Amino acid sequence: LTSCANYPLCQMARLALRRGRNLLHHVHRKAGFSTQASRSTDKLVIFDTTLRDGEQSPGATLTQSEKVDIARQLSRLGVDVCEAGFPIASQGDFEAVTQVAKTVGHLNDNRVNGLPMRIAGLARANKKDLERCVDAVRHAPLHRIHTFLASSDIHLEHKLGISRLECLEISSSMVAFARSLVDDIEFSPEDAGRSDPAFLVELCEAVIEAGATTINLPDTVGYTLPDEYGGLFAYLIANTKGSDKVIWSTHCHNDLGLATANSLSAVNKGARQVEVTLNSLGERAGNTSLEEVVMALHTRPHQFGVHCDIDTRQIMRTSRMVAMYTGIAVQANKAIVGANAFAHESGIHQHGMLKNASTYEIMTPESVGASSDGMLVLGKHSGKAAYKARLIQLGYPDVANDDEQLAKVVEGAKAVADKKKVLSDADLEALLGVELYQTHNAKWQLSSLNVQSNSHDKMLNSTATVRLRDADGSETMDAAVGIGPVDATFKAILQIVRMPIKLTQYTVTKIEGGTNTLSGGNDALASIVLHIQSEDEAETPTPADFPGHQGAIFNEFGVTKASTGGVTYTGAGTSTDIIVASAHAYLGAINRMLEAHSRIATDG
Repeated sequence: LTSCANYPLCQMARLALRRGRNLLHHVHRKAGFSTQASRSTDKLVIFDTTLRDGEQSPGATLTQSEKVDIARQLSRLGVDVCEAGFPIASQGDFEAVTQVAKTVGHLNDNRVNGLPMRIAGLARANKKDLERCVDAVRHAPLHRIHTFLASSDIHLEHKLGISRLECLEISSSMVAFARSLVDDIEFSPEDAGRSDPAFLVELCEAVIEAGATTINLPDTVGYTLPDEYGGLFAYLIANTKGSDKVIWSTHCHNDLGLATANSLSAVNKGARQVEVTLNSLGERAGNTSLEEVVMALHTRPHQFGVHCDIDTRQIMRTSRMVAMYTGIAVQANKAIVGANAFAHESGIHQHGMLKNASTYEIMTPESVGASSDGMLVLGKHSGKAAYKARLIQLGYPDVANDDEQLAKVVEGAKAVADKKKVLSDADLEALLGVELYQTHNAKWQLSSLNVQSNSHDKMLNSTATVRLRDADGSETMDAAVGIGPVDATFKAILQIVRMPIKLTQYTVTKIEGGTNTLSGGNDALASIVLHIQSEDEAETPTPADFPGHQGAIFNEFGVTKASTGGVTYTGAGTSTDIIVASAHAYLGAINRMLEAHSRIATDG
């Protein structure tokens, strides 16, 4: 299909491919496969830690308002428990968790069981952390304390400097204290995957007796193999007194690429909660992927004997929101949510897909909220009703039914349509990110940009003239010369904002859409993600016993503070002009930095 030059024939082929995909569920049923687990099976609790462990990904930064937006989408997705943050880490993280609890913690719209999402906070096993955590999550009607203490000998000796006996005493006493504050307590023996199973039996018995309601067994460094990790659950459930009184939970890291496999192995051995993140975000190589676990259950339900309440049609939307806000793009070949997850280039595969989609697809794009038809004839003459209808089809009914948000999307779409013949679904979803998933307070906005470049004897010189508008509506213009158009544009912006800024990362995350539906085309939208740091800000050390080897702290401005680095601010921009997209991304990061500085000055 990708090499077809005859446009009408390609359209016919795409229609045939779509019809083939529509047969997929019918074929599975005929072959004896079910696409949904029976409700008589055990419930698998989906515990999402994108806002806590996921945000510890290097470069992942979220503001308070962005955390609330993502939490709201997690509720719409059907997540059971949302770990909103680590309240003791910073004032910003405390306020973010509090705001999530106050707002999203009360939402029950479109939820299968009619109950709101449970809001959890992480806390070390000490009274100060636990009390701070309760103060943040208590605003949600359903809330949880998730506390932890390392249990492996290597952590006890080299990180904490305590004995096994001291570990038992601290864990049981702090779980008992936490239980005196709230009814829902989760305990994690950190680095359980490398801990002595016999000692874990003692530790789990102690915390169950003290009042723990969930026992989570983290494979903190991604060391275990599926048989080992599943076997650990089988051993502890069989040998721990009171094991039937708690929910057993998984928490896996992907250092060996086995996080999802390990989690599913544990589910088969009795785990009834999985801790996951969107897009596999997390420390180092990331955490277990929500989308992979859920679609494994959805596609192979009889292998696991459990069901979950996730609305799989919201997966793609949630993934894109997380990618836009964190500034971490999803790799193209990522399972379920990657750009190539439902792409077929091999001629043999294409032939089979045109005959029947089940030949090479085990799920439909629509089942995860992706579109199987990238062509949508929308343009500058299309009315609001047409955009509204397509947004609903793409899984954005809340945006479509919100007049203010719909107006923003339509305005942005028509501005792009002035330069293009048609808007594709990819264009429309990229614009959703621009209009809806950007920082809320903007000190500076791009008013106009003019760039000229000259190449002579392998030397490139560019001149950029930039006009910015501040929050009061006043405009300032300046020009600069650089070694390329992006460099010149950034230098001109810096001459206006007058801040010592260092660009630490610049990435073209995607080029998608365009008039040509089979490939991007010259009028496709480009998306830029970049990171900046202030040259005046010093690095901030963090306590050695914070979770994760990087010791990262995040506040409401999307600030990353770690013992090995400084403060990072992320910006993203999308446009048909890659230089304009770069300018929007740069200004987005600068606005975050200014907002952070303003808040710090206000708080003293």
